[in-house]
Amino acid sequence: MTTYAALLRGINVGGSRKLPMAELRSLMSGLGLDDPRTYLQSGQAVFSSAHGDEESLAAGLTEAIERQFGFRVDVIVRDHAYLKAVADACPFPAAELEAKQLHVTYFSGQVGPERFAEIDPAAYLPEEFRLGDRALYLYAPEGLGRSKLGEALSRPRVNKGLIATSRNWNTVVKLVEMTAD
Repeated sequence: MTTYAALLRGINVGGSRKLPMAELRSLMSGLGLDDPRTYLQSGQAVFSSAHGDEESLAAGLTEAIERQFGFRVDVIVRDHAYLKAVADACPFPAAELEAKQLHVTYFSGQVGPERFAEIDPAAYLPEEFRLGDRALYLYAPEGLGRSKLGEALSRPRVNKGLIATSRNWNTVVKLVEMTAD
């Protein structure tokens, strides 16, 4: 049995695409996923499964959510080992920063520097980003809501063909803890 986190993109934001967490947990149980738990209202769920295929688990959740709630939600599923490796590989001094200053964008596939070639990092200083394994780390001293670099990194042409969803550092750490059970 492996413990996974499901990262749902763009739910319960600004009053649209409402997906109650209790109903999500119930849906997940109905799919045969064990011990579903949610964190906050912004689209994090943890569960266990013997299935073992992150892509199939994500596709199954996406399809089931669309059937039950009537709208499509992109989902990324990752196991504890991956989530811990991403947190451990953080190139910024996470312990010295406020959680609102540090974010991880998880991608559905690998990303290389060529995808970000149009972005001039010097133009956004002191904001910075670094690439990881299917992840991007963003240091935004004023927070994501005020981040010009974050805005540039989220442009559709930059993320074309991939699912991308961001989490602040508190959520990154909490998902590592929750999937360690």
